[in-house]
Amino acid sequence: MRRFLLKAIFIAALASPAAAGPPKNFVFRDAPEPVPALQFTDDAGTPQTLDMFRGKVVLLNIWATWCLPCRQEMPTLDRVQAMLGGKDFEVVALSIDRGGPEAVKKFYAETGIQQLAIHVDATSQAGFALASFGLPTTLLVDPQGRELGRLVGPAEWDAPDMTAFLRSVIALREDGLVLKPQKD
Repeated sequence: MRRFLLKAIFIAALASPAAAGPPKNFVFRDAPEPVPALQFTDDAGTPQTLDMFRGKVVLLNIWATWCLPCRQEMPTLDRVQAMLGGKDFEVVALSIDRGGPEAVKKFYAETGIQQLAIHVDATSQAGFALASFGLPTTLLVDPQGRELGRLVGPAEWDAPDMTAFLRSVIALREDGLVLKPQKD
């Protein structure tokens, strides 16, 4: 019952006049669920985890340089990071390229990506852990590291309706509505 109530409150808050609804194809979880521990590296090969982003709303995008829809989507993620990134929000673009950081650096240079940090899981274990059955897969993660929902397939993350939706989620985070874990 609490899961249903939490989802109803979250959706109602997003449906308020000050909020924007979820984008097409975005699937909410019945209740926020912990994201599995993910390990990846940055552009220098330094180990990182998703826990390093606790306290922020995270848009976690699983992608690869060889994925055509991913290649088309990445500039929109770069622009949304430029618009919304900061102390309360971060786009974590996690490449599963086996070529490691060098493949991503080359792609970023070719496409003019400037705002997104380089994160790489050359083992592709993150995709398996997250049960992502296609690329790109993007998860919306709350400040406690719980998945609120996901979108499988490409999206225009910098479109006005999408940025309004993300701003609404960030505002909920600031109001504390997404911050408190629910106890069953």
